[in-house]
Amino acid sequence: MSRSGKITHGDFSPTLRHREVVLEPPPFSPESRVAERDVGGEESKFCVVLGAQWGDEGKGKLVDILAQEADVCARFNGGANAGHTLIVEGQRYAFHLLPCGMISMSCKNLIGNGVVCHIPTLMRELEELSDFDANALQRVFISTRCHVLIDSHQLIDGLLEAEKGSNSIGTTKRGIGPAYSSKAMRNGLRFGDLLRFDEFEKNLRELISWSQRRFGDPRSTDTEEQAMLRTCLREYNTKKAFDPVNGAKGGVDSIDAEVERYRGYAKKLRAQIVDSVTFMHEEIGRGHKILVEGANAALLDIDFGTYPFVTSSSTTIGGVCTGLGVPPKAIDVCIGVVKAYTTRVGAGPFPTQLQNELQDLEDTEILYVGADQTIERSNHASGAYVAKKGTKVRAGEFIQEVGREYGTTTGRRRRAGWLDIPLVKYSALVNGFDSLNLTKLDILTGLKEIRVCICYRSADMTEIRLPRGYFPSHLKDLEKIIPEYETMEGWTQDISKCTRWEQLPRQAQKYVERVASLLDVPVSWVGVGPGREAMFRVPPLH
Repeated sequence: MSRSGKITHGDFSPTLRHREVVLEPPPFSPESRVAERDVGGEESKFCVVLGAQWGDEGKGKLVDILAQEADVCARFNGGANAGHTLIVEGQRYAFHLLPCGMISMSCKNLIGNGVVCHIPTLMRELEELSDFDANALQRVFISTRCHVLIDSHQLIDGLLEAEKGSNSIGTTKRGIGPAYSSKAMRNGLRFGDLLRFDEFEKNLRELISWSQRRFGDPRSTDTEEQAMLRTCLREYNTKKAFDPVNGAKGGVDSIDAEVERYRGYAKKLRAQIVDSVTFMHEEIGRGHKILVEGANAALLDIDFGTYPFVTSSSTTIGGVCTGLGVPPKAIDVCIGVVKAYTTRVGAGPFPTQLQNELQDLEDTEILYVGADQTIERSNHASGAYVAKKGTKVRAGEFIQEVGREYGTTTGRRRRAGWLDIPLVKYSALVNGFDSLNLTKLDILTGLKEIRVCICYRSADMTEIRLPRGYFPSHLKDLEKIIPEYETMEGWTQDISKCTRWEQLPRQAQKYVERVASLLDVPVSWVGVGPGREAMFRVPPLH
């Protein structure tokens, strides 16, 4: 492949309490690792970018920057429950399935075997890219082993979530869990099956029939929404399920229509479906630069996250190997992306939470010393959000509104809180981060004081700090966590136009340095705004 971006298919071959002794991680100097090699990913032959918190850290922007020099950008996990928003030269792009390397015309993009892919969503994203690149499809390759997520998975997701009632975990209802369940139960569909369409059609009809038998019959306890979803599943009218009034939000009105829709996809995607193991290892063998982007984040990992308030895939470093078919030794740099504070969408534990989705918590008041701000909020009961210099603001609400913390995928307001160092330390232990990308530092501008959770204590024994990197595996233990905070001086200067480390006010630099010191991991990138130009490298901190 030339750097001009011309690509052809010919380029490829087809529980703490159970232990008496807890060992602390050995001391580690961030500077020592920086001295060994570049850990910012720019010189890496195989760089992985992962979320270090509960998602929405802004991973896409760093991936977009690194993808400008990458030969391959790959997704290894998740589905359309992920959301990356990129702003490049004033243009906004929102991806749910496509890798962020699509914004680099010379970059090939792979959807790996660990992903569950809803093809209508994929095709819609490609259509939305048509003005940027009319031939975008030619730069997307999909693993033969990648599982196909169909509309019935989404209907089942809605039914299962509704059945849980007050115990709902707050899924995106995009069908991710049911699709991974099909994979585990071995009645799923894979992209390689599309290449043998007669077999695919048979298996598709059998999967839909199984879904109808298992979930389609009405139940006396059904709510109106559940009854409607079951009717749509029995009739396989997903148009009505997605848009009961107009039927205008996608879907089909029969199984036969679904079969024909996938027949069209099979023809359109045939040249893009590849053996991803061969694909990846040929690229590695050629010495090409590989960039891997994670969906979701460490604390949503099916094994290591805040179970059951997690996603259905492996979001951590091990998932890279199993989701792409590459060995651990292929990876030379792993970067963790961390917001300068903490957010999460949906239900689940949140030790440093200040404000929730409804904005009805008491919150913590902090003196605001920055420039006056007015932020419009459509359909908000309180109208525009206003922060005036010299007045106190509710810190959590301030972070939500100034940070525009609304989900790319769901549109829901994110819960917000202070940066949680023990949580990120746990994530760093699981993933082995070589460096960090600290994002959205600009959002904290104007707060006279900024707090950071530096350690956990348990309500059962408050006099003892819990070990560094320990994160409770059980929700009941997590509910007993008492965060210990350190207060740092804020800054008043607008940093959103900074393009170099030296331009940051000293208080902002100290915040970054303190985060690196507390985590024993160097910070290699800092983000101070939504655009590509608002991300810059951090020199080795001594």
